[in-house]
Amino acid sequence: MAILMDRTIVNDIRSRLQRISKKLYRNRRDRISKMDKKMVRRVIMYVVGLWFLALGVSFSIKAELGVSPVNSTPYIISEISGISMGTCVIFVFSFFMLMQILILRKEYQWKNLLQILFSTIFGYFVDMTNAITGGIVVTAYPIQLILLAVSIVLIALGIMLVVDADLVPMPLEGLAIAISKKSKKLKFPQIKTICDSTVVLVGIILSLSVLGRLVGIREGTIITAVSVGKLIGFFQEKLKPIIFRS
Repeated sequence: MAILMDRTIVNDIRSRLQRISKKLYRNRRDRISKMDKKMVRRVIMYVVGLWFLALGVSFSIKAELGVSPVNSTPYIISEISGISMGTCVIFVFSFFMLMQILILRKEYQWKNLLQILFSTIFGYFVDMTNAITGGIVVTAYPIQLILLAVSIVLIALGIMLVVDADLVPMPLEGLAIAISKKSKKLKFPQIKTICDSTVVLVGIILSLSVLGRLVGIREGTIITAVSVGKLIGFFQEKLKPIIFRS
């Protein structure tokens, strides 16, 4: 009789343990599934962001109102040195990455070294969007301003998606993020404007001091530098809660 009772207790305990084990497995599986869905959404938003950013750059090129802020200094260095634009971009972007390391130190995430890789992918995207917008012909200054406005909106939306996907930012945006982490007063959109304006200012100084004239930088460059950051802030406030909701 005692042996029968012992077996009953053991079977009961075994049954309970099995139920608990199955419940824990289901909970773990559900958590992993939820995490996987979030990661897939973030990756999709990142790629879409890169595409919008590339399309914005292509519209900026078509507007012919000056190079984009991030490309202003590399463009001037290329004009001064005779080195290819692509090489100058890599050099300047590497400098932005070095600044991130110096600013963040132990807080620096080494995955951000992939910024160069994703910048290369972004370059291919720009080639594709340039081909798509190749048929656009600018005939008048008002059309140039319209293309510039479209460019600014696409660039701001693209940067917002790339940054808030929280994977690997572009180098200049990564620098702005690094500074914003150390700043107690300014947030990313404001620092993004400061970074863009600083890069343009450096380009202007180099162009005037070395070449004796302003090359590549026009009103579109300056308008983009001072407006994209503000528009990113607007998109983060209005669209981020919808796009990146849990």
